[in-house]
Parts: sequence; C-alpha cells; structure tokens
Amino acid sequence: MKVLRLLLMPFAFPLIVFSQSPILPQEPPFIEINGTAELEIVPNELYVSIVLKERIDGKDKITVPELEDKMKSGLKNLKIDMTQLSLANANADYLNRRWRSKEVISQKEYLLKLEDSNSLSKVFQMLDEINIQDAWISRVHHTKMDSLKKEVRINAIKAAKDKSDYLLKAIQQQTGKALIVRENDWGYPQPMYKNANMAASFMDSVESGMAEPEVDFRKIKISSSVYVKFEIK
Repeated sequence: MKVLRLLLMPFAFPLIVFSQSPILPQEPPFIEINGTAELEIVPNELYVSIVLKERIDGKDKITVPELEDKMKSGLKNLKIDMTQLSLANANADYLNRRWRSKEVISQKEYLLKLEDSNSLSKVFQMLDEINIQDAWISRVHHTKMDSLKKEVRINAIKAAKDKSDYLLKAIQQQTGKALIVRENDWGYPQPMYKNANMAASFMDSVESGMAEPEVDFRKIKISSSVYVKFEIK
C-alpha cells in the first residue's frame, strides 16, 4: 500500500497592523487670567459681650441682679431697644472665689446687638460709669453680606475679562468665550481693633476728659479671586 505524505512547508507572510487611535481635535489658542476684586464695608451689626460678675466693694457685696438693673436702666436711657439684649447662656454661672474657700460668686453673660459705632461708644461709656469692665466686641456683621459677596465675585470675573481684553489687544487679538471658570479661595476677615481691651480704652478716654470717645476699628474687607481660561479669537 502506498502512503501519501503531505509535507507542510512554512511560508512567511508580512504582518500588517492598522492603528485605530482616534485623531484628537486640536485645542484652540487660549489665555489664562486671574481676576480679583475687593470691597470694604462698614458693619451695621455690632455684637457686644457683657459679663456681669458679683463682687465685693469695700464691705458691700454687689450682686448680679443689682448690676443687671443698672445696666438695663443705662441702656434704656440711651434709647437702646431692649429686644437687642439677650442672655448668652440660659443660667448664671458660678465661679469659686478662692481655691480653698466654699464661697462662690455668680456671673451672667449678655449679648447686645447694636447698629452703629456711635451707639457702641455710648454703651461702653455707660458701662464704664457703672463700673462694668468685662465688655468687648465679640463679632461684627453686615445685613447685606450675601448680596455683597455676589457683587465682589461678579467684579472679579469682570476684572479677568477686562485684563484679557487689553492684553490681547496689544497683539491684535480678541478675547473669545470662557473655556474654564474657577473661583479661588476668598473670604472676609473680621475687622481688627486698635485696642484689644475696648473697656480699658474707654476708661482711659473718659479719664482724659473726652466726652464721647470714639471706637476705631477697620472696615470689613470682602475679597474674591477668579481664574478664567479664555479662548483667543
């Protein structure tokens, strides 16, 4: 019997690989700008913390209720709306007078809301006259803070557009549409006071003969920074 044998011979063929990578669109020319804006405002909400402490004056004890009556009477004489006065805590606190003594003294902390520095000056002067020295400006605010923040943000992005316009104009180019807009960190720090102890400042002013000492504190500064990437036309 004859056997038929098939001899398989290897053949070399060229390998062709076709690339399937997509062709990405070319990014248009662009300019990157940071726009900033600031606004200084006078606060129209001033919050004063007032602490009333029981104390000994000579042989007499001056109680917290007595100090409350004097303070409220003084505020009424200044035409201060009593609804602006509130307790900072619900109950009076109690402090040990001495480490080994069982005798305790009480205290109460109030929060008074005022609208202008003139009223603030008169209140501090009244508190000094009735010998209440534990008082300070705890914080300040403005009733239109949210709308003012928006205004500053808008001014910041307008500043970015304006900067892009005059820079590109110098090379005969124009600002196109915004490709990226990103707000950077921004804020409004609390104003700084010339005197950390406002009560001491008022006492010094009264003793020096000033009828109505002025409160001198900086305005609230609102700032905003915006990064914008503009297309160049």
